[in-house]
Amino acid sequence: MTFPTFTSTQTDPHARGKELGTHRRKQITGNLAGYTDLFETAGATPAQVRVWGERALDRCAGWAPRLAEEITGIAAGAGLEPWQVAVVNARTEILAAIDATGEGECSTSVVLPGGGLPPRTVQTWDWHDHLRDAPMLWELEPAPGHVVRTFTEAGALAKIGINTAGLGIHFNILRHDTDTADVGVPVHLIARRILDEAATVEEAADIARSATVSASTVITVVTGSEAASIEISPAGVAVVPPGPDGVLLHCNHFLDPALAVGERHATERPGTYIRHRHLRDNVEGLSGEDLTGRALTMLSHGPDDAPVCAHPDLSQPLNQRWETLATIGLDLPARRMRVHQGGPCQVTEATWQVF
Repeated sequence: MTFPTFTSTQTDPHARGKELGTHRRKQITGNLAGYTDLFETAGATPAQVRVWGERALDRCAGWAPRLAEEITGIAAGAGLEPWQVAVVNARTEILAAIDATGEGECSTSVVLPGGGLPPRTVQTWDWHDHLRDAPMLWELEPAPGHVVRTFTEAGALAKIGINTAGLGIHFNILRHDTDTADVGVPVHLIARRILDEAATVEEAADIARSATVSASTVITVVTGSEAASIEISPAGVAVVPPGPDGVLLHCNHFLDPALAVGERHATERPGTYIRHRHLRDNVEGLSGEDLTGRALTMLSHGPDDAPVCAHPDLSQPLNQRWETLATIGLDLPARRMRVHQGGPCQVTEATWQVF
């Protein structure tokens, strides 16, 4: 099984968005419906969600007008209001506003082997199982000759991805004491601007610092020769480099000592520490050249071991059910991603989708 793909032919932001919205209307409206159910289950009212969506779009228009135009274009193509597409892009911010909690989420490994060899990366992407049809792969050209390829959710402008400047990103959610309901720039749009504009870790960090946010996340940036986890929260932005061994591992807790003082996710659901320890204990396998081998090294199921590969407990409400929906590696030399639909326990050489 593979994720649906779409290649934009339009270069104007509004036209590009409208083209995507037209061709992926069913998937985008379905994704919005799934998030509407999630927010309602977590305690938000429709009126609150609309206000948050409108605020997110306004913040986007002030920080990245071209991305706001693209959101408006997607809405036009999909037959939605712009604030509704903004809701999909601001789902992290809305969940922070609701103060939603949950055990699942993603694990990321980056190893810089040195000696001129390319980085070895792999990530699991965990999310709610009722949204398993949301992911898609999208290729676009935000500037002449600059191509972006992203694994994202239908209607969201970016998530995990790579560009033809040779920069790629992984993406994990975080939670911080300073997260607020005063919705700021959506972190998914920070990821998109990094893919659109950055070729170095420093450029990516500068983009992150320029945004006023209300929710936390970490964007792990990788190029052919460098990597860093850019931890983003309302309390500030921190750049966490690899260790002396070239290893950079991230789950869902802050690594920067100053930001870690306000840690929320791990204080309520400490499984992130267990997953991080599993990665650290298996660095040798995560350092291998073969992506299938790296993905299988990730493999670990709860409750007895670190739940890096998540499967939903169907007895739980939908906002407490988690599934590893994708396993992803970045191929920096080829400027491509390799994507597997599902968790590491289902990975074989034949299941990778090259994008």
